[in-house]
Amino acid sequence: MKHSTIKLTLLATAISSSMAVHAQSNEISQVERIQVTGSHIKRTDMEGPSPVTSLSAEDISNTGVTDLIGLFTKLPMAGQGTFSTQGNSSDGTGNGGSSVSLRGLGADSTLILVNGRRISVSPFANEIDTAFVDINNIPIAAIKRVDILKDGASATYGSDAIAGVINIILKDDYNGLEVTTRIGDTADGGGKEANTSLLFGSSSENASHTFVLDYFDREEILNADRFYTSSANQTALRPNDLYATDGRSSSGYPGTIALASNNSIRVPDTFGNDVCPAEDIVGTLCRYDYAPMGSTVPASERVSFMYMGKFEINNELRAFIELNGQNSKTTIRGAASPSFNELFMSADNANHPFADDPTSQFYQQELTMRRRLVEIGNREKRVDSDYYRSVLGLQGEIAEWSWEAAYSYIKSDSIERGVNGFPNSRRTQEAIDSGLWNPFEPSSNSQAALDFIETQTTRYGKSTSRSFDGKISGPIMDMSAGELMLAVGAEYREETISDNPDDQFLRGDVFGTEATQANGERDNTSIFAELAIPITNTLNVQVAVRHEDYSDFGTTTDPKVAFIWTPTDELSVRGSYGTAFRAPSLSQIGLGSTDESPSLVDTVRCDAIGNVDQACELFEYTAILAGNPNLGPEESKSYNLGVIYEVTDNIDFSVDYYNYDIENVIGKDTQFVFTTQGGNPAVVDRLATGIENDPGQVINIFDRFENLFDLKTSGLDLDLGYRVSTDMGDFKLNYVLNYVLNYEDIRTGGRIDTQEGGFEQPQVRWTTAGSWVKDDWSANFAINYVGEFEEDAAVRIRTDGTIAPDIDAMITVDTVVNFSGIDNTTLTLGVTNLFNEEPPFSYNSWTGYVLGTHNAQGRFMYAQATYRF
Repeated sequence: MKHSTIKLTLLATAISSSMAVHAQSNEISQVERIQVTGSHIKRTDMEGPSPVTSLSAEDISNTGVTDLIGLFTKLPMAGQGTFSTQGNSSDGTGNGGSSVSLRGLGADSTLILVNGRRISVSPFANEIDTAFVDINNIPIAAIKRVDILKDGASATYGSDAIAGVINIILKDDYNGLEVTTRIGDTADGGGKEANTSLLFGSSSENASHTFVLDYFDREEILNADRFYTSSANQTALRPNDLYATDGRSSSGYPGTIALASNNSIRVPDTFGNDVCPAEDIVGTLCRYDYAPMGSTVPASERVSFMYMGKFEINNELRAFIELNGQNSKTTIRGAASPSFNELFMSADNANHPFADDPTSQFYQQELTMRRRLVEIGNREKRVDSDYYRSVLGLQGEIAEWSWEAAYSYIKSDSIERGVNGFPNSRRTQEAIDSGLWNPFEPSSNSQAALDFIETQTTRYGKSTSRSFDGKISGPIMDMSAGELMLAVGAEYREETISDNPDDQFLRGDVFGTEATQANGERDNTSIFAELAIPITNTLNVQVAVRHEDYSDFGTTTDPKVAFIWTPTDELSVRGSYGTAFRAPSLSQIGLGSTDESPSLVDTVRCDAIGNVDQACELFEYTAILAGNPNLGPEESKSYNLGVIYEVTDNIDFSVDYYNYDIENVIGKDTQFVFTTQGGNPAVVDRLATGIENDPGQVINIFDRFENLFDLKTSGLDLDLGYRVSTDMGDFKLNYVLNYVLNYEDIRTGGRIDTQEGGFEQPQVRWTTAGSWVKDDWSANFAINYVGEFEEDAAVRIRTDGTIAPDIDAMITVDTVVNFSGIDNTTLTLGVTNLFNEEPPFSYNSWTGYVLGTHNAQGRFMYAQATYRF
């Protein structure tokens, strides 16, 4: 810290001296410069040495999307790890949030900026382990443009920029008043949307103000609303498919009765008045179809505001203010809570179902059970989140140098409440023991018994980020080909996160849901410098370096070198090389013991006893996951080489080759731990069954985050544009392709877990978009292609040795028509997924499709009107 301060002071002194000399000697008139994503140096043109894709507000509107995640899922460079509210469930830990994963390297390796500055992560990690910036916090109406930097950028922006950067630029220069209203609905039910936004701006000689108010409401889509998710029993939905599986839960209603001493000895509950339906009995289990009651897309309501203000204090000094806020509400539904042998009934209990049957193997035996608590209702969670962002800053000029300094404060608060369908396990056990509640005859139970069992859960989350940043840039000397430009700066940032469930969770008194507990804080100091060097009239080089000092794991220094060579007006060649890193998230370091329910195969038990007691089959198990304070950062090297060529005045293209090599990727691999250490009682806790050679049924698996594997990927990005003007109107056509040449997830011992073309890793994604404009009319269309890929390894090789077919490619078509022939008014009609394509079938999940890759919304039709006062 002390050395960093000394270095920064000496650097600032040298810059001040060079500024004074340069100001005295340079009489060249000033040229207006602009800030480009990927550089701290203002430049005279948008084209830099790093590949950047920019999408304007008009481009975004023409896609027909209603939120940012809808836009990013259509990007060919987005990959595995991109997630939305689709698939939110009562077991989820990041419900209501969305984020994007560039190159399939993870949402936590894609840095999200707003106006070039960081924002805080969601207080609730996704799937327990992924810290992410929730892009649902930013309404479409507030966006001026989106820049996507497609190479590693830690030398410029610091941690998390391994895969690239998404910089969301907000509107700050609007004059007038504009109101936009949109309504839309799906073809197959559920998912109706309403959105209204108000944009207002004014400016004077010394100040400008821009305001945005936005309201968004989306109804839920239930699994029952789509044929392919309407049942967890895919064999019933696809009776002619010999390999379709029955994914119904082994926790049924009224359930399965088993010996507490050996729960492999079990029978479906077919005794007494309340019995398991015959169609739900499979072998020795009473199963349950939980699918219809769950959310495919949860109900969401968001209210957002934004204010952007700029104030001119004098000719060389300006102030700016950025204020953003949002309240969002999300409702997630799921089937009734399951229990898996957590509950017991003593041998002498008054409600023992075999108390009068001495011939039964369960007579005078303690019992356990697998059952759904259907009688207390289906599960319902409500997430209420508040997001605030404020930036106060000054900027100005000293001679030909530009400087900027700002203070930022960002806070995200979330409360998740389980309001229905959640049992308290301690009180449920007490109700069994006292005879108040009879699990085997649910119709005989009183409302008082159900009220005693049911509980409401609460989980509180908060994340904050406070930062001070400053930078200065300008010319330090004249060279034969132009000015040598320098930028230097520093940033100090403090981050905190807390994710705390209520005491019931901490005592282990709640089943039927997952919750995390994580608490942590850190501060970070960074200094950075960047040079823009005009080597010749046609060759420019960028050199950047950033040094970071973290309070909780050490320091890192990351350089970057990039160039752009323009031998002719039509041709440019660009390239870059740099290192990048991702600091362990506060959740990954500070996670307390947290239950999750992965579907795994007990290979140790299977090898010991074969498929006795279904030991070789895929089952849900309880894994207890914990953070790891000894985690190190992920580190990467990446390079990019590309060509930009204007073939004619009407045709241009760019092609870029990228290559990433990432080491020490943080993650968890519970199946690998289960397989390799399944006989270690410190790692896998088991219950004896009495079966010969049986290591026992699993109670808990203990796992934690590790610097687990390395990842390598390379590929090509192609962007082809064509435009022409005719008597029939102006036409544009654009084709954007991402082709993955190589993707290797290399685990312990050199084991390759995932490859290009493997599960959730399509090699090809592309989008073709076209537009037409004539007089008051315009129209746009897009064709979106996600290529085929292999089935999940867990189900790819079938029991008869055959190989499951690849998961098919998915093609969707979007179209928009606009009419502006009415004064101050634009009317829009649009459709996304025009032909109502269903996601291609997959055997990997009871949903019948791959949640992380394909979309189940179906055709969505909307109408929109914009009026400008």
